[in-house]
Amino acid sequence: MLFTLALIQFTHVMDFMIIMPMGKQLMEIFHINPPQFGNIVSSYNISAGLVGFAGAFFVDNFDRKKLLMTCYVGFLLGTLACGYAPNYQMMLVSRILTGAFGGLLSTLMLSIVSDAIPLERRGSAMGILTSGFALASVFGVPFGSYLAGEYTWHAPFIFIAAIGTLILLAVYAFVPFMSDHITNKANRPDPRQVLVNLAKNLNQRRALFLMSMLMFSQFTIIPFIAPYMEMNVEFTRNQVNLIYLFGGICSVFTAPLVGRLADKIGRLKVFVIFASLMLIPVFLITNLGAWPVALVLAITSIFFITVNGRVVPAMAIISSTTEPKTRGSFMSFNSSVQQLSAGIAAFIAGSIVGKDQAGRLTNYNYVGYIALIAGIVAIYAATRIKATETAARPIVNNNDSKA
Repeated sequence: MLFTLALIQFTHVMDFMIIMPMGKQLMEIFHINPPQFGNIVSSYNISAGLVGFAGAFFVDNFDRKKLLMTCYVGFLLGTLACGYAPNYQMMLVSRILTGAFGGLLSTLMLSIVSDAIPLERRGSAMGILTSGFALASVFGVPFGSYLAGEYTWHAPFIFIAAIGTLILLAVYAFVPFMSDHITNKANRPDPRQVLVNLAKNLNQRRALFLMSMLMFSQFTIIPFIAPYMEMNVEFTRNQVNLIYLFGGICSVFTAPLVGRLADKIGRLKVFVIFASLMLIPVFLITNLGAWPVALVLAITSIFFITVNGRVVPAMAIISSTTEPKTRGSFMSFNSSVQQLSAGIAAFIAGSIVGKDQAGRLTNYNYVGYIALIAGIVAIYAATRIKATETAARPIVNNNDSKA
């Protein structure tokens, strides 16, 4: 089940990330500027965030698996629409559609893992799920960028839709039906009441604030890493692909190890270590000049390792602030905050980053300072969160007769 969800995460992340190494190419093809490219990136997240918020009011009314399959079909159709977009306007609309279904996918995957895996092993489970991000970086993004360079920019989206169809079959075969959270409707809280409780629950508000700061410290700089490398650091397209390849390879090996380490020595301790280390590559990446390729690749690889090293224990910390019966709604709110924060961060970055007459990006270092501040605030926010979950029994319904 976890590896199947990791494959969904792979296509989800690849669909989002493939836009970034294609930044220079899309700006030339659609004749758009950095702020408009930032809109393409941010529209996906903002759409995902808004739909994720709406999902909090109905996600706990459905079997997890059935809703997961429905949303994945919508996600794949949106991806195909991106692949055939003829201009900037249609690409923007297609990204909004894809993000709408992608936002619910994030909610459902986290809810499934949180319901199926007890708290004492959830760090390891989150590590496996996060490996989908690493796999997208190791294989998906470099291969998609290769397809865009060798054939056409449409090809990566068509590729995602094709393999996504196969993954949909794996979801049907390996993800169990989960409906125990809706069996007793009398004890299932009204989502509106969950929102009211959230407004009163300082601990959960701190968890959502932590997620917001995590996204700001990442997605202010991530959308423009590839264009900056090509336009300012003078990387070739193949060298840009190496950034995602090496960073992804490192993350594949480190993400599961970080999960086990978090279960062993403590989620907060591991989070603080990796969140602190991440500040170093953030500063260096946003202040790069024409540095040696090997040195730049080392810096970006450390960035990938530390970003994933933060996310694994952070998701375990955040998921521990709610009980199973309300987890679907809370994780939907969490996903909404995650996506909205990433979208707003990308939009802000696009508004700050410019281009000079020589075709180089400007003001990227100012974006880096915003990311550094958000990263420091995230560390403080994590220390203020307390685990309140008491249920250790995984909630899984394997009664396929209810399908």
